[in-house]
Amino acid sequence: MRSANKLQILTGMMLAAVCAVSMTASAADKAPIRIAMIEGMSGPFANAGAAVERNLRFGVERVNARGGVKLADGAHPLELIVLDGKGSSEASLVQLRAVVDQKIGFVMQGNSSAVAAALIAAIDKQNAREPDSRVVFLNYSADDPALTNAACSFWHFRFDAHAGMRMDALADVIQRDQSMKKVYLLNQDYSFGHDVSREAQRALKARRPDIEIAGDEFHPIGRVKDFAPYVAKIRASGADAVVTGNWGNDLTLLVKAAREQGLNTKFYTFYGNSLGAPAALGDAGVKRVVAVADWHPNAGGAASDAYYQAFRARYPSAADDYLVLRMPLMIDMLAEAMTRAGSADPTAVARALEGMKSDSGFHASTMRAQDHQLIQPLYVMEMDRAGTPGVRFDNEGSGYGFRTLLALPADKTAPPTTCVMARP
Repeated sequence: MRSANKLQILTGMMLAAVCAVSMTASAADKAPIRIAMIEGMSGPFANAGAAVERNLRFGVERVNARGGVKLADGAHPLELIVLDGKGSSEASLVQLRAVVDQKIGFVMQGNSSAVAAALIAAIDKQNAREPDSRVVFLNYSADDPALTNAACSFWHFRFDAHAGMRMDALADVIQRDQSMKKVYLLNQDYSFGHDVSREAQRALKARRPDIEIAGDEFHPIGRVKDFAPYVAKIRASGADAVVTGNWGNDLTLLVKAAREQGLNTKFYTFYGNSLGAPAALGDAGVKRVVAVADWHPNAGGAASDAYYQAFRARYPSAADDYLVLRMPLMIDMLAEAMTRAGSADPTAVARALEGMKSDSGFHASTMRAQDHQLIQPLYVMEMDRAGTPGVRFDNEGSGYGFRTLLALPADKTAPPTTCVMARP
């Protein structure tokens, strides 16, 4: 982070170290409340799994530095248990069994909607079969809209905006660009990628029916090593822009190929600000890559800046500079739900989470009780060089960051839902 003052960083690191050891004696003496993360910690998306772990650990440490979770018998620390789901449903279900066997009542996952769907189905069965060993599933990134619609579950809470919500925000910006005539849709060939394609066609038809879909293509997830053939197809289509929900290495390798081939189209992305992407794009991404997120480092305001700088103090390496705000805030809401319930019982905590409001001072959100979808602000942002107006902070020391193009308050992002939820 080139623009950060070194003294601020060192001071922040010292404060973080003090906080890490300053938990009250009562909390330190109580048994920890274990929360499990099942994520792809190996394989093609291991870097994304490692980034999730950093964000969740940051949230856990902040809760523990405040004294932990206040239950009826006193304060308890949180303990993060990291399990490798290998990015597959089968391996993740094996880890879920381990979670149940260890009597861990809370599991978190997000980097695959297919895995999330498998976990939700298994947890529904588990909780009905063994009511004394129930599990609550906290989803930080699996964005298939069905998970809080037709497939909604009392035991599942989503803390990310789903694909339709993100696409609507991007479409609000696309609608203003009258120079755009053709769009190419390129996505990963699994449930989420198909959701992005479907939602893009829906949103464009509603807002810009004049835009032609020049291509609608899917590629194997996590297996493409060279995206040059896809970039060649995009160029041949004459598309003015690409809309993609790609994430992890599938996004990084795509934007690298676009840069190497000098593709001058705009990229409207769900995760163009994510791990490794700005550095991969370099100058080729300046004012051509647009992303959407629940927050970004240049969202602005003293409270937002301070929160980001606290994360950078905890993880000073440029390679670790990827704060995903919803992840530590999810930990905050979980801890608050436990405190309100006075218990770590999964059923009581799930009831406390329903309808919960959270306000960090710069990011207000509500866990909608009807479908367990977090309603929160969304930002559409454009890549540019650090130091240009609106780009105070860069990403991962790359010299490139993002400025806000559109800030949508929470009430403007709330989608309808078809959820009909069965409650215990």
